[in-house]
Amino acid sequence: MKKITATFFLAILVFFYADSAFAQVKSFEPKMDSLFSLLNLNSKFMGSAAIMEKGKLVYSTAVGFADVEANKPATTSTIYRIGSVSKTVTSAMIYQLFEENKLTADTKLAVFFPELQNSEIITINDMLMHRSGLWSVTDDSLYMQWSINPKSRNELIEMISNHPPLFQPGEKSQYSNSNYILLGFILEDVTRKNYSENLKDRITQRTNLNHTYYGSKIKISDNECYSYIWSGSGWIKENETDMSVPHGAGALVSTSEDLVKFIHALFKGEIISTTSLADMIKTEGAYGKGIFPTPFYDLQGFGHTGGIDGFRSVLVYFPEKELSVAMTSNGMNYNQNDILIGVLSIYLDRPYELPDFSTASVSADMLKSYEGTYSSTGFPLKLTVKLEGNILTAQATGQSAFPLEPVSETEFRFDAAGIRIIFPEAGKLNLKQGGLDLIMSRE
Repeated sequence: MKKITATFFLAILVFFYADSAFAQVKSFEPKMDSLFSLLNLNSKFMGSAAIMEKGKLVYSTAVGFADVEANKPATTSTIYRIGSVSKTVTSAMIYQLFEENKLTADTKLAVFFPELQNSEIITINDMLMHRSGLWSVTDDSLYMQWSINPKSRNELIEMISNHPPLFQPGEKSQYSNSNYILLGFILEDVTRKNYSENLKDRITQRTNLNHTYYGSKIKISDNECYSYIWSGSGWIKENETDMSVPHGAGALVSTSEDLVKFIHALFKGEIISTTSLADMIKTEGAYGKGIFPTPFYDLQGFGHTGGIDGFRSVLVYFPEKELSVAMTSNGMNYNQNDILIGVLSIYLDRPYELPDFSTASVSADMLKSYEGTYSSTGFPLKLTVKLEGNILTAQATGQSAFPLEPVSETEFRFDAAGIRIIFPEAGKLNLKQGGLDLIMSRE
C-alpha cells in the first residue's frame, strides 16, 4: 500500500527443481539458516520465512525483533501486516461470490457506487485486473500524512470520485489500490457482513489459519509487531497506517506459515473451484486477478508482494511442484527479491553465494566532498547527497532520504532498492539501479 521511496526493479528468478525433497530437507537447512543469520547480523532483514511442499511445512524461521525498543525477539508465530498480499485473499472471496451467483465478473460498479465516474462501464473484472482507470488513493500527495488517521467509507469514495479517470476501462493495466478497496466494500454490501467476518467464514476457518485476520492498531501483547526503517545506524519505528484506509487492498495481518497454507489451499481447490482458479490466474494486460504470473523457464509461478509502513511481504506458489514460499518482514534493508532468489536457490539446490555485506572505511572529509545536488538533462529527478552525522545519504526529488553504505571510497550502495552510486570524478555521480546507468552532474 505505502508508496515506496525508491524504485524497486524485480529480477527474473531462474532456477530448477531438485528431484529429492527428502535430500533437500537434510541438506538445505544449514545454508538457509546461514542466509537469514547473515541478513540479521548485518541489519538487512527482520521477519520470517516459510516453505511448504506438497502440503508439508518443510522450513520456517524468524529473525530480528517484534519490538526493537523492548528487545522482544520475533518468532515464527509473530504476526505481520502483509499489505497488498491481502489482494489475493480479497480476489478469492470475490470469486466465491461468483460461484454463489451473488455477483458476476460483468457486474457494473454503478450497481454499488454510481457516483464514481465511469462506474456505468467499469466492471468487477476491470477492477480485479487493475484495468478500471480508477485513480489510486495512495497516489495522493498527502497520503503519508492522512493515512495514519481513520477514514470512513464515504470519505474514501469521495476522494476517488474527486479524481477523473486515468484512462477508459480496459484500455490498459495500471495498478490502483482503489480497485481492491472498492472490491472489499462490495464484498461487504453483497454479503451484508463486514470484511473481517467474511474473512473468518470464507478463508481462515476453512483452512485453519489461526494467525490471519483484519488488522487494527498494532498490539504487541497479541504477538503482533511494529515496523521499522533503517536509518543507516539503527532501526527507526515507522508510523502505523490506520487499517480503515487499505481495507480490501491491504489491511490483513498474518504469518509466513499461515500464508503458505493459504496459497496451497487456494491452488488445491479448497477455497475456490479449479475453474475459478484458472480464471483468477489468467492474465489480461499486466496482471491476473489479485495475483501476478511469475514465469521461469519451464516453471510457472503465481503470487503477490506487499508493502505497508515498514512491512514487506511476498507469497509465491509453483503449481507444478506444489511449492509455496512466503516471507513477512517488519524491517527491510535489502532487496526483498534478492532474498527470495537466495531462498529459492538454496532450497532448489542451485548454485548460490551468500551476500557480502562488508563495508569500507571512508573519511569524513571524503564523504563531505560528495555533498551537493546532482541532475541530468532529460532525467526528471534530482538527487541531493548530504552527510548526516557520519552517514552519507541521498534523496531524490519528492522522496525520503536513504542511507548509503560505502563499498569503497568512491562507491556506495543502498541494498533495499538495489541502488549503486559511484563518484567517478569531482562533481560527477553515476547512478545505477536495475537497467538504469545514469551520469549526473553537481549543480
